[in-house]
Amino acid sequence: MKELSELKEALHEGNVADVVSQLESYVSLHKDSAEAYFLLGNAYRKMENWEMALNNYQIAMDMDPEGPASLAYNATIEVLEFFNKDMFNQ
Repeated sequence: MKELSELKEALHEGNVADVVSQLESYVSLHKDSAEAYFLLGNAYRKMENWEMALNNYQIAMDMDPEGPASLAYNATIEVLEFFNKDMFNQ
């Protein structure tokens, strides 16, 4: 199993689907890793799976309220509130 630093790098390189699978395995073994849940949230956000992104950010925020997940969570909520579905029906 890869380390978080390797998974983070792979996520930046764009291997999102593969990273999601590996992070899911990672968090199943390291349930107390706020960073892993944060990275998993980032991966799901890149896949535009907003629900799973927010869920994983929430888990990370519960573990580490001062961590980066709270900013990512709030930014994702702002994006979703800004999103105007009516623009696609013209």
